[in-house]
Parts: sequence; C-alpha cells; structure tokens
Amino acid sequence: MSILLKNIDKKVSAVAIVCISFALMVVAGPSFASSNGPNFDLIPHAIEDSQDTREYSLPSAASAQLAEKTPKVDAGQIAKNAEVAQATPDVNDPLESMNRVIFQFNEFVHALILRPMAELYTFILPDEGQKAVHNFLKNLRSPVVLANDLLQGEMERAWVTTKRMAINSTLGVGGTMDVADAWGIKPHSEDLGQTLAVWGVPDGFYLVLPIFGPSNPRDAVGTFLDSYLDPVSHWLDNTDRDDWSTARTLVSGVDEFAGVMNDLQKLKETSVDYYAALRSISRQKRKAEIRNGKTSDAPLPDLKYDFNADLNTK
Repeated sequence: MSILLKNIDKKVSAVAIVCISFALMVVAGPSFASSNGPNFDLIPHAIEDSQDTREYSLPSAASAQLAEKTPKVDAGQIAKNAEVAQATPDVNDPLESMNRVIFQFNEFVHALILRPMAELYTFILPDEGQKAVHNFLKNLRSPVVLANDLLQGEMERAWVTTKRMAINSTLGVGGTMDVADAWGIKPHSEDLGQTLAVWGVPDGFYLVLPIFGPSNPRDAVGTFLDSYLDPVSHWLDNTDRDDWSTARTLVSGVDEFAGVMNDLQKLKETSVDYYAALRSISRQKRKAEIRNGKTSDAPLPDLKYDFNADLNTK
C-alpha cells in the first residue's frame, strides 16, 4: 500500500509539473502566439510496415566537415507530407484557440531548450554514437512494449519483442547494438494509448499538451499511465535513483528531437499552416500506429518521442 501511495504521490507531482507549464503558457502565451520566432514540434522518423526506421541528421550550424556527413533531406518528400496533411479535413478540434497557444508555448520551449541541446548532442556524438544511445533507450523500453503487446492479445508481436529484448540485452551489449534487427527481427512500438484504442476507447477531441505536444484525451491518459508498466522506472524509483531517472528522460527527449529537427524545419517551411499540418499528420500517424503500421502510401512522420519515460519518478 505504501508503494502504491508513493507512486500516486509522484504521479500527482508529474501532473503538477504539467499544470505549472500550462500556467506559464497562459501568462506568456499571447507574446508567443504573436511572435514570428522559430517554431518546432515533435516529428521523429517515418513508419514502414509497422517497423520503426530512423535517419540521423546533424545540425546546420555545424562545421563544413560535419555538414558533409549530413544526410540530405528530400524537400519533395517533405512537401508531399505537407500537402497530404493539409488536404485532409480536420474536425473535432473544439479547443483550437487554446491548442494553438499551447502549441506556440511548446515551440518556444523547443527552440529555447531542446534544439540547442540537440545540436550540441549531434555535434559531440558521431552518427554511430547517436545510434547506440537510441538503441539503448529503445531497449530499456522493451518491457513496456511487451506489456502492451500482451494487453492487446498480440502474442506473435509479444514473442518478437521478447526475442529482441533477450538478444539485444545480451549480444547487443546492453541494447547499444540492434543485433535482432540485423537478424531480421524487426522492432515495433506500442504504448497504453494504442492498447486503449484496441480495447475500443475512442480518441476524443484533438488536444495539444504542454511539453508533450499532439495528443487526445485517451492518449493523454495513456501517457501518464504507461510508466506504471515500466519495471526499469519502478526500480529507479524504489532505489532512490532519481538522478538516473531524470537523465533517462532528458536524454530520451534530446535524442528523439535530434533525429527530427531538420526534417521538422523543412515541413514547417512547406506548410501553409504549420499547426494544421501537424494536427493532420499526427492523427493519420496515430491511426497507422493503432493498425500496426497498415497504412496508405502517404508519408507519415512519427509524432511521438519518449519524453515521458520516467514520469512517475519525478
């Protein structure tokens, strides 16, 4: 009982953090909304047949030598993303005015904090180092993916997750190398929001959360409850390793943002209404994730990053 109360207390603390962020947004929101400063939001990698793929790119501010290593962004592909997103009629956004203010607040946070940290991260670490960090963080989250596979009754996918976790945790040197993927055992991602959708819970209206970005009531609940399925998070909490937990959350956010910041800027530049484009893409992408990646030919960036990895330990 004491452990349960402790977790509830920490969860309330996490909610309080979001509420404080929202309060700051309300106070400073009008100035953000009227600003023409840089806008950033969440768009990691593309999905292909339910398998996560990722390309790493270096910041444009890097030296000429680093610039030579930077993968070229396909401007036509990004433009196609924007066209697909803006061609989709958006409905069920009754809180659009509030959502747009929160959206501007998130962009301010990304431009002020996440982007500088992501640029430093990509400048210091070579591509292989970034992949090792990403693989390690993804492997740490495997128990959460496995739990949601089982909750959805996806036994075949649960077996795939189990094999990946066993192989990468051992032969993959703690998950820093994705040996399972090289052997043809492809990764996939699951979360409690997807599980609730499989159980028949409707998504509800569109919602932009402070810090976390595009969501809806169902996925927002899943975001805050997912950490209860994470044994690593519980272990860090029960052994008073709050610093490790904070480091994991911070590095997860920086790692994901580092992989998307250049593509994100391209999408912004090709969008008539950046907010509307992200709203459409996030909805399409979420539907594709719930269907385990069975989607159309439309390119759908992944609007999720593991910024809530250890929320219950805050």
